[in-house]
Amino acid sequence: MRMSGISKRIVLGLSAAAITLAMAGVGFATGQSDGTQNPAVGRGSGRFGGPGPGGRFGRGGPGGPGGPMGALGPMMLDRLDLTSDQRDRVKQIVDSHRNDQQAIGKRMMTAHDALESAVTNGNFDEALIRTRAADVAAVEADETVLRARIYAEVLQILTSDQQAKLKTMQAEMQQRREQRGQRGPKQ
Repeated sequence: MRMSGISKRIVLGLSAAAITLAMAGVGFATGQSDGTQNPAVGRGSGRFGGPGPGGRFGRGGPGGPGGPMGALGPMMLDRLDLTSDQRDRVKQIVDSHRNDQQAIGKRMMTAHDALESAVTNGNFDEALIRTRAADVAAVEADETVLRARIYAEVLQILTSDQQAKLKTMQAEMQQRREQRGQRGPKQ
């Protein structure tokens, strides 16, 4: 059976994102992060010109934005001036969830493939498409819960000053996202 071009892009994109995120998390945790943004996690050119690899609107997939810790990705943590002990602890936390992240990544790929197949099989079956879309949503929910769990564990090892700095950085990021949204898409 041949994969369609769209399915192949989705599978390859998700695979590349999962591998890159896993490597970025380990690289950061061992102090090897170079502070550059991970291009495999951004928005791709997906079906009908919409979101591409990386999940729904470029946020999904194992790890979401910024790696396995979501809003506490390598770039954010680099700016918090972690001690070597804190870096070691972050690595331990990420490593302790690696099997869960990989399992969710596989489930995500399977769910997306099944949805894509239901959409493109040539026989419109709304009930099947809704079922497959609900399967994707369930995996995305599980992935979000895992990211939140990792985030909470990492947050506990930060000092109160680091937590305050993190909140400020997150607020600034949210403000920039809102400003981009108000300007509309780039022409």
